Amino acid sequence: MSRIRRCGCLLLQLFREIADENAYRRYLAAHGREHSPAEWKRFSEWRLGIKYTRAKCC
Repeated sequence: MSRIRRCGCLLLQLFREIADENAYRRYLAAHGREHSPAEWKRFSEWRLGIKYTRAKCC
């Protein structure tokens, strides 16, 4: 595999992690569910709920 292709694959994986696609795949696997628009909405609301309900100390 060429360096450019490896670099491209690495960047694609990085973007998927930033965009929560990998987290969504892990969520589906952990809960035994399949991808659907309703499931993505449920996942997104769950992630945002976790993010914004945690208290910040400073």
